Amino acid sequence: MLYGNPQLRQLTIGDTLERRKQIKTHIARARRRLYLRPKTFSKEKKRDQRTNRRQLASKVAQRFLSEGPKVMAIRRETINVWERRAPLNPRHVRKLVKSGVKVIVQPSNRRAYNMQEYSAVGAVIEEDLSEAELIIGVKSVPIDLLLPDKTYAFFSHTIKAQKDNMPLLDAIIEKNIRLIDYERMVDESGQRTVAFGKYAGVAGMINILHGLGLRLLALGHHTPFMHIGPSHNYRNTEQARQAVRDAGYEIALDRLPKSIGPLVFVFTGSGNVSQGAQEVFQEFPHEYIEPESLPKVAKQGATNKLYVCVARRDDHYVRKEGGKFDAEEFEVHPYRYASTFSQKIAPYASVIINGIYWAPNAPRLITIPDAKILLRPIQAPWLPSSPGCPLLPHRLLAICDISADPGGSIEFVKECTTIDKPFCLYDAEQNMETESFQGSGALICSIDNMPAQIPKEATDFFGNLLLPYIPDMLKFPAKLPWEDYDVPLVVKNAVIASNRQLTPSHEYIADLRRKNISSSQKAQRHPENRSVLILGAGYVSLPVVEYLAKSKNTEVTVASQLQSELDGLGKLNVNTTLIDVQRNYDELEKLIPQHDIVVSLLPYVFHPDVAKLCIKFKKNMVTASYISPAMRELDAAAKEAGVTIVNEVGVDPGIDHMLAMECFDEVKHAGGKISSFVSWCGGLPAPEHSNSPIRYKFSWSPRGVLLNCLSGAKYLQDNCVLEIPGNGGLLDAVQDLDFMPGFNFEGFPNRDSTMYIDEYSIQSAKTVLRGTIRYKGFSHIMKGIMQLGLLNPEQVASLHPNGPLTTWKGYMCELFDKSPDLFEDSLKDLVFEKVGRSERRLKAIKDLGLLEEVPMDKKGSALDTLSNYLSKKLAFAPGEKDMIVMHHNVGVTWPDKSLEKRVINFVCYGEENGYSAMAKTVGLPTAIATKMVLDGEIQRRGVLAPLTMDIYQPILSRLRSEGLHAVDEIKAS
Repeated sequence: MLYGNPQLRQLTIGDTLERRKQIKTHIARARRRLYLRPKTFSKEKKRDQRTNRRQLASKVAQRFLSEGPKVMAIRRETINVWERRAPLNPRHVRKLVKSGVKVIVQPSNRRAYNMQEYSAVGAVIEEDLSEAELIIGVKSVPIDLLLPDKTYAFFSHTIKAQKDNMPLLDAIIEKNIRLIDYERMVDESGQRTVAFGKYAGVAGMINILHGLGLRLLALGHHTPFMHIGPSHNYRNTEQARQAVRDAGYEIALDRLPKSIGPLVFVFTGSGNVSQGAQEVFQEFPHEYIEPESLPKVAKQGATNKLYVCVARRDDHYVRKEGGKFDAEEFEVHPYRYASTFSQKIAPYASVIINGIYWAPNAPRLITIPDAKILLRPIQAPWLPSSPGCPLLPHRLLAICDISADPGGSIEFVKECTTIDKPFCLYDAEQNMETESFQGSGALICSIDNMPAQIPKEATDFFGNLLLPYIPDMLKFPAKLPWEDYDVPLVVKNAVIASNRQLTPSHEYIADLRRKNISSSQKAQRHPENRSVLILGAGYVSLPVVEYLAKSKNTEVTVASQLQSELDGLGKLNVNTTLIDVQRNYDELEKLIPQHDIVVSLLPYVFHPDVAKLCIKFKKNMVTASYISPAMRELDAAAKEAGVTIVNEVGVDPGIDHMLAMECFDEVKHAGGKISSFVSWCGGLPAPEHSNSPIRYKFSWSPRGVLLNCLSGAKYLQDNCVLEIPGNGGLLDAVQDLDFMPGFNFEGFPNRDSTMYIDEYSIQSAKTVLRGTIRYKGFSHIMKGIMQLGLLNPEQVASLHPNGPLTTWKGYMCELFDKSPDLFEDSLKDLVFEKVGRSERRLKAIKDLGLLEEVPMDKKGSALDTLSNYLSKKLAFAPGEKDMIVMHHNVGVTWPDKSLEKRVINFVCYGEENGYSAMAKTVGLPTAIATKMVLDGEIQRRGVLAPLTMDIYQPILSRLRSEGLHAVDEIKAS
């Protein structure tokens, strides 16, 4: 009955049996569309239905036959020199040819299967692909080689609106090409049906084992891994597996160096990628362990086998709001979860093989700050060491990121490596990659075309998955609407573009492109969104500006109320703007939103107001000043706004914190406790330039130094809290300092030292004191100046800026209620009595010019007037140098009750024609912290100080590269 129509019978004459089967299948499908149960119709309707079915069958058969035999093509791969794969192998082509499909294979001598093999199974070797309705490949097609009105199938890498591939997508739409992307071919559960995943895992595992051998050799250890080569060195995977088995045999004989400890391999993901990698790994002597066993195995595991842990999603993903891991919720709302991978699993891993897909709103496995903890250069105390058997710098040795998603689940993997250059070394302290196997850091392998190294087996595997869908891809020509064809959803949903437009399920790409274009335009204004606003151009600003401006991706704007300060930046490639923050608050409010981060080098009283604006506009901020109570109150608001405000990254506070925490954390990690901490720090004139009446000179406003003399102090001494009253009590608590015998130092306690017991987490300490260093004689002289009332911060009428002119001698006479015409000797006698009959004090006051007819620049109070006067009188002259001196004395108690003293000395001299010591030690760490925030190395939100390893360790490391380093000494106590 099917061929009862004479016309239809004539059309089928001469067709092959296979061809007839194809026609019958198409007709049967078409007829079923109109099929209805006969009992629901009358005889007339049943007759009409049979007529309609015959007519439809005839129409389908005619269309199918009029199109002629189906023709498809396999194009050669041209994306890179290593691409030897093909979407189908000769065996797959044979099946298609037997089914009546004409297969054209574009010639290529690079393809792993040669042209003769394809020709032998009936393929046509031909350069011209224009006859083919369907053209398939593996990787992208160059735009100029795209043929219009064709169906193409390949990995286009356009579904995330990848910027580099948007011209390709535009060309596909313009040329009326129907694009089928393998990456979009998924089943009902969302699992990909056509992928190279397994062989990406196989190649990645072989590569990282090869790299591990080289990395361990660079660290001083020959291992059996040295005999495993890169994947592309082997004819097939069986040869590679044999090399792995041979290495495993040596490991079973206990030939791994004991000094490297037990090796733990952690696999992420449970799909084809992870399974392929594990298949190779299982050639070693191995033992699978659960995540909860990692700490024990990392310390006590054997070295005659390798350990493997497969980290499932529910092992490390946790709901932010509590509750169990829900796989369905995670797929839809991954941002509701956080990952504990870097805290619970990664610290015990020797090698991580990452095979998970990462979405932009999903939690990362390891962030850049996490890496600074994981890759910290602290030795494992449980491992033996000797000069010939060095310890590993850290447990994590290598990462194979097979997912190859730059900046994705492994955030610091910034770019894919290549088959030509498969490895790089990531240095977490410097946040940079080097092409080396030596040095600090973890070896990274992240090749985005891993399967290309095993081309034949990868082609076989991929082709087996793709072949069942080829007939469906051949059904609907690109010139006709794709919606009208009855093909499986696996194929239909993989169509990204057709009939000169994006398919409905992929229209989001256009929206994503618009967002990317907007971001790109912003990036042109501020390259890579790195725009810095520096408020203040005073004494310490130049190192900050120069450090940040030397980065090509950072645009720097400096704002100051003094044009003379901005003029001093003329040689630098920076923007400048004149603004008085105190008077032009509205102007500042307009300026901050235009930048990504604000560096405030203003006086500390302005920081909270600047911080409020940064929180308002969601901009990050860095200061070198102490965290004031007003600033600390902004912590919750900053966290809520997602803003980072880094403080105390100068020298004191700043470098003093960081050197102390580095010592504390090292001691604690090794099992010790801090029994005492005494710290001294001071900014001073260099010894050869210390000829000042008060043994001090000023590189910035003296007000803070003078105010500090009036402060009180509090510290812990042998478990007793001692308090020193203000208004001069501090100057009476001075003590001689002899930790550096070459200097003539004294010191006194600084502020409240007891608060650092909790800040530093050194509750075991019985003594905690932070003090200020001065040259001997400073406190004695300043006490006399205070006794004269010259440190009084209260406003007085006689010092009003708009009052009558006077001199210092006149003001001193006024203090004693004497006439300005008082004889100089008489005035000296009065001062001598007032300052405790001290010749040293009297001489210093006289040398300062405070008893002379020197005009006063009155500032409202004695303190501010004196501060203004000393800023000029005791300023550093051209060529004079300053000095920073810091000394930490740390008492340590070890588990065996033995005692130890750790001494940390830090001395920095100013340069005669360069930066002052104060500018270097305040400006450079401030600049480094700013760049770390910009680079995503500091990601915690809120009001921060550099007290955690992820912040202080890289800053100290980079300061050392700038020549700023401490001298450490360990003494028995």
